[in-house]
Amino acid sequence: MVNIVPEITRKSITELIKEGERADSRAPDEYREISLEVGIIGTAEGSARVKIGNTQIMVGVKSQIGEPFPDTPNVGVLMTNSELLPMASPTFESGPPDERSVELSRVTDRCLREGQILDLEKLCIIEGKKVWMIFLDLHVLDYDGNLMDAAVLGSVAAILNAKIPTAKVEEDEIVIDKENLMDLPIKEKPLMCTFAKIGEELVIDPSLDEENIMGARISIGMREDGSICAMQKGGEVPLTKEEVTKVVNITGEKTKELRKYL
Repeated sequence: MVNIVPEITRKSITELIKEGERADSRAPDEYREISLEVGIIGTAEGSARVKIGNTQIMVGVKSQIGEPFPDTPNVGVLMTNSELLPMASPTFESGPPDERSVELSRVTDRCLREGQILDLEKLCIIEGKKVWMIFLDLHVLDYDGNLMDAAVLGSVAAILNAKIPTAKVEEDEIVIDKENLMDLPIKEKPLMCTFAKIGEELVIDPSLDEENIMGARISIGMREDGSICAMQKGGEVPLTKEEVTKVVNITGEKTKELRKYL
């Protein structure tokens, strides 16, 4: 289901942004109001609920012991899955994951994995045989634009909130102690900033109305030291080298602000 934007709305939003303004009175480089809560799902090892404007995502962390991948026998596993609940938007439908759900999972996973959020080697229990597998489940509750940034922020918060059982090896047997919990081995706190190109201008944290008329979208994942760990481009309109450099610089500043919510 595609949103059809009336031409008068398209022109109005585009003209406002051209003048350095936005329909919700934000500056071009300003986020909507952000709120973040952790520990809200009692049955999960870690959880968070993040809101950016009216976009809301719930993230849960679950763990289990499994086999490592053959090419990384001493490394734990981090996997991300997303669900776009039909109640969150009339454009979301029940059934198999669509392109948006797959993209959200992959981009979030790439940002976290390449951003080295976890020291995965510390999740190895028996090399080549058993490792901790960490599963992230993203549930989109309300969709009003910019799922990427909300998903990454919520995922980092949920991982920081998570505690898993301790596991020891005794006589080649794994003994799980659910009474003694441990934090996940945090290594980095990568975050993401998303920009929309509307007309010739770039705005951060696009609302749904802005997403519906944008020509291009770029999401940039960044580690705490300012190095880029992920980048995703969407839309048909190209971005110049100068535009990419501009949003990378803004991301460096804005991820510092976002990190304060953690």
